[in-house]
Amino acid sequence: MKIAVLGGLGLQGRAAIADLVASAGVEEVVCVDTARDGAARLGGLTDLTRVRFVVPEGAISLALANVLAGVDAAIDLLPQPLMREAVQAAIATRTPLVTTNYGKTIADLAPAAEAAGVSIMTECGLDPGIDLVLYARAARQFDAITTIDSYCGGIPEPKAMAKPLCYKVSWNFDMVLMSQNRDSVLVEDGKRVDVPAGQQHENRFIHEIAVDGLGRLEAFPNGDALHYAGMLAAAKGLQRSGRYSLRWPGWSAFWAPLKELGFLSEDKVPGVGASPREFLGRLLGPQLQYGADEKDLCVMRNVFTGTQSGRRKTVTSDLIVERDLASGLFGMSLGVGYPASIVAQMLARGEITEPGLLNPLLHVPDGRFLDELARRGIRVSETINWD
Repeated sequence: MKIAVLGGLGLQGRAAIADLVASAGVEEVVCVDTARDGAARLGGLTDLTRVRFVVPEGAISLALANVLAGVDAAIDLLPQPLMREAVQAAIATRTPLVTTNYGKTIADLAPAAEAAGVSIMTECGLDPGIDLVLYARAARQFDAITTIDSYCGGIPEPKAMAKPLCYKVSWNFDMVLMSQNRDSVLVEDGKRVDVPAGQQHENRFIHEIAVDGLGRLEAFPNGDALHYAGMLAAAKGLQRSGRYSLRWPGWSAFWAPLKELGFLSEDKVPGVGASPREFLGRLLGPQLQYGADEKDLCVMRNVFTGTQSGRRKTVTSDLIVERDLASGLFGMSLGVGYPASIVAQMLARGEITEPGLLNPLLHVPDGRFLDELARRGIRVSETINWD
């Protein structure tokens, strides 16, 4: 197999490339990135004899199409604004592609993907990604699901916490800040509840959960729970659902007044040339970097409650991915890069062939996928309780 990684020198891209090189059956990995020092950036991480570096020149759409025409599958880890170009190039060359970005923004490309007979797997990273596969796995264990509470967040290990944020950057900090300008949708008492971005850090749905070995973490709404629950036939009678980000306690209390004062606004400040959100990213990002001996932790929990054979049942899945200090790869990078690599290989081998815009919840074989994650040291623990 030949597999291209678009944006291969980023944090997640490096993890995907390392995994592809270590995977049997992958003959060549094509690393596509604008940086020209790819060998230096990947040096010591993996065997570079199976990696070919491509620096795109000219029009991005043509450059991507030229690369994709020569591979069996591709992984899109480019900045989100370039997602459409990557998907369009995949459609034009009929090359299966995995992207970790949200599928809603390219929903209009579904007919073209179907007509081309090409599989485009969207939302295939950590969150969304692994969690959606767990949704599908849990759904088969119920006759009816009444509640789904989904949690995920990247946090520093306790010894790496730094006041006042207790947070450090394991991925794009601009995207972290942008996610705080995202509206959320929950389900409460069987009804849709909208949480505007302006209220994300100040609403009645903020709460804490206890995680073994870590203690209490703060959860705040940050996603469209109704969208994913709607994909589950067993969840037609859903009474409560939420998708929540996790942080160390105090996150919302820190950001609520700053948001009220406009520090996360996207509007350009006259005479400055940047928005307050952009300014905060440039100011805080460099101060929130991990030391070489510090780990990030990706904490995920999904809790499903419902009935099976007339009995009430709760299924809880837990996952923690931590930084690999030997390679330096962050837990966030592994949690995103590994799923993308696993599914890209499934596509290249023809194990997933349905054309169109696909989703892990509906189209990734959960047993095989979770087995592959476990082989890489990422294991999901599942607890079942009957009432």
